[in-house]
Amino acid sequence: MKHLLNLLAAVALLVWGTYLVRTGILRVFGANLRHVLARSISTRPAAATAGLGVTALVQSSTATALIVSSFVGQGLIALPTALAVMLGADVGTSLMTVVFSFDLSWLSPLFIFIGVVLFITRQATPVGRFGRVLIGLGLMLLALRLVSESTGIIVQSPAVKALLQSLTSDILLEITVGAMLSVVAYSSLAIVLLTATLASSGAIPLDVALGLTLGANLGSGLLGVVATAKSSVEVRQVPMGNLVFKCAGVLMAAPFVGFWIHTLRPYLPEPSMVVVLYHLVFNVLIALIFLAFTHVIAHWVENWLPKPDKSLVAGRPHHLDPSALATPSLAISNAAREALHQADIVETMLIGMLRVIKDNDVRLSEELRKMDDTVDQLYSAIKYYLTKISREALGEEESRRWTDIISFTINMEQIGDIIERILQDIEDKKIRKNRSFSDAGMAEICELHARLIDNLRLGMSVFLNGSVRDAHKLLEEKVRFGDLERAYAGTHLTRLAENTVQSIETSSLHLDLISDLKRINSHICSIAYPILDSAGALAPSRFRSPDSRQGALL
Repeated sequence: MKHLLNLLAAVALLVWGTYLVRTGILRVFGANLRHVLARSISTRPAAATAGLGVTALVQSSTATALIVSSFVGQGLIALPTALAVMLGADVGTSLMTVVFSFDLSWLSPLFIFIGVVLFITRQATPVGRFGRVLIGLGLMLLALRLVSESTGIIVQSPAVKALLQSLTSDILLEITVGAMLSVVAYSSLAIVLLTATLASSGAIPLDVALGLTLGANLGSGLLGVVATAKSSVEVRQVPMGNLVFKCAGVLMAAPFVGFWIHTLRPYLPEPSMVVVLYHLVFNVLIALIFLAFTHVIAHWVENWLPKPDKSLVAGRPHHLDPSALATPSLAISNAAREALHQADIVETMLIGMLRVIKDNDVRLSEELRKMDDTVDQLYSAIKYYLTKISREALGEEESRRWTDIISFTINMEQIGDIIERILQDIEDKKIRKNRSFSDAGMAEICELHARLIDNLRLGMSVFLNGSVRDAHKLLEEKVRFGDLERAYAGTHLTRLAENTVQSIETSSLHLDLISDLKRINSHICSIAYPILDSAGALAPSRFRSPDSRQGALL
């Protein structure tokens, strides 16, 4: 019983070490890995090579699948190209299996020692996160040695020997078990390494080990489908296409397991090498065979999982993908895209507001006020999504981006509230009372409104690109807008003194309106403060001004 517990503990340690390496690499290189993939997908062979390299580093084809799926969901790459990346990703996983199959246990104490020192002393830095990766590698190597030692003792038991002798190969059962183990362990790499170690110690026959290896490959495909089950259709298409590759490959390879053993066993004294090379050759052949058919598989998948009609509100892309939370840089990007969608709705409200003022369109006013509920819902959804991202997993730049997104969405939410209140006032004080602004007053409102639209679009650009020059320009517009608001308030008082009837009837509404437009502009300009502060381009005295403090809090 004790030796069985030791074996189970070693298996758990192997899975945990794989997890530490995968998450550590993503935390250190997450954004860079996405850029590498994005720049290396001009052709299908190039895409497959990029997938191989990234997955060899991350040690998880599932993590690569999530990154590539997000690219397809964002419309950055086509589905056939993404499937080519996944073919390379599977080869990358099998290459790392070959590397770990060698006896590298002597590196385990070195990796763990250096990793712990780096992680403890520099925990919040990239160096500390790299230390986490070294700890994971050390634990994986230690776990493989413990698995080998535990199984070596267990197989000496007379009861276990009798059980092993009674085993007969059932390829379907082995594939099923291997697939289930990969899904539970969240890693086909760990299961293939475990299988190779068990075969090397004699705990399982070689034909059973190869069946489990096929199952582990199938399980990695199932894992991607499960991980993206709640995502948008575009995101789910990539894992589904990859699963088609896996199923076809397993169907083609299963009948030739005996042939593989008969051919290679005489030349490879170690059963573990037979297993890992089988895993490698399987994925290489699948990549070579199906690389030319990614368009065909993509067409099938698009028929099975058709994209929704983007013209419908219900069918719009939803960027807050839960499966991306495991990759912080990807989740931050998704939240930023959803924040821009929130800003698009605010822009629609702002444009429609002027039509309501000009045309007294009550129906349009009601529709625009309902849109504020959508803005509020998006704010809550984005905020909740961001809180689920581990702040410890974020680098310094990603942490700043996290704060920028929160600030941006709060400002958009408050602009939506102001627009809703303006529309209600227009209905109550202008439309229902059949009043109108003077020509001069209307011209002033149109001028301020046009500047607001321009500033909102500039603010969205600043949020998206982080341009310091545009951020400075946005703050300059804040000063100009304030000057205009004061000037137009003065000219309105002049019209009152001249007894202009329209100005007298709408005086309160007019002054409230231009004041509210100024408040909207202040929220827009608040987008610039975090950008300038991060770049060190914001004067301390200005950052402590009332308006800037408001922008920092919003």
